[in-house]
Amino acid sequence: MTRAVLVSRAAPPTVTDVDLPDPAEGEALVDVTYSSVNFKDGLALARNPGVARLDPLVPGIDVVGTVSGLGPGVHEVAIGDRVVLNGAGLGETRHGGWATQAVVPSGSLVVLPEAIDDSFAAAIGTAGFTAMLSVLALERFVAPDDGPVLVTGASGGVGTVAIALLTARGYRVTASTGRAANTESLRRLGATEVVDRGTLSDPGKPMQRATWAGAVDSVGGATLANVLASTRWGGAVTACGLAQDSALPTTVLPFILRSVSLLGINSVDAPLELRRRAWDRLATDLDAALLADVTRTVTPEQAIAVGAEVVAGRVHGRTVVAVAG
Repeated sequence: MTRAVLVSRAAPPTVTDVDLPDPAEGEALVDVTYSSVNFKDGLALARNPGVARLDPLVPGIDVVGTVSGLGPGVHEVAIGDRVVLNGAGLGETRHGGWATQAVVPSGSLVVLPEAIDDSFAAAIGTAGFTAMLSVLALERFVAPDDGPVLVTGASGGVGTVAIALLTARGYRVTASTGRAANTESLRRLGATEVVDRGTLSDPGKPMQRATWAGAVDSVGGATLANVLASTRWGGAVTACGLAQDSALPTTVLPFILRSVSLLGINSVDAPLELRRRAWDRLATDLDAALLADVTRTVTPEQAIAVGAEVVAGRVHGRTVVAVAG
């Protein structure tokens, strides 16, 4: 049995005891210390059918902890390893990290670099991991001296970490947010300019003034279309979210007239070597103190309420769930 937050169609989310199977072939048992609250976790708590595909379900697309058991087969991790796992079906098609123990696919587990302790790993979480994947993709096309880089959804988890990572690599970052109260916090993360998201959120012309050398977008919809339309020749935009809309009302013009590249970011199914590369870079590029400034820690019981706030866009930065107490 494991103590966990449980979501079901039959009753509101609650903390209860949940039966946990022994790890099967290719699986590991992890004693969980921390998880976090992400946009998908909020959707799972609301029983969104596109996310919560198991009933009942333990939310938590992030797991941080120590391997305590292994199923049959060959594994890349050993009992006693401190590990992190982001995505890979957690909190969607299988029970996730809002539990004292979790059975997870061992082939996606990353042994944590020594420089990253458990709570810092949870503060990074899927949001920070996705931000790192975005930076890794973006820097293949855009150098720091190419011009300003835009980060949309800048007050959210992906946005805040992306600003810090890009700044650490020498990029000049403009942050787009709908929460003016977060302006100073975003500047502390490294943003040199903060713009209101309203300047990007309404439908615009298919080609606009060339402004950005690149961008990290977690919003989608008209915002992403406007960003593409205002990206300079040879620039690139990463797309990792749909907080505004999953539709993309744009044309081919930015791609064929300015050679703009649209780079999709999928953190759920990232292969192990890419996961390791991202976490190695997070260990060297991300200032723990900067992230701590925009991170709060809650109990599993409190996390239930935070999920709705994240989906509503009312949470700035990251929320860590202290599972082990």
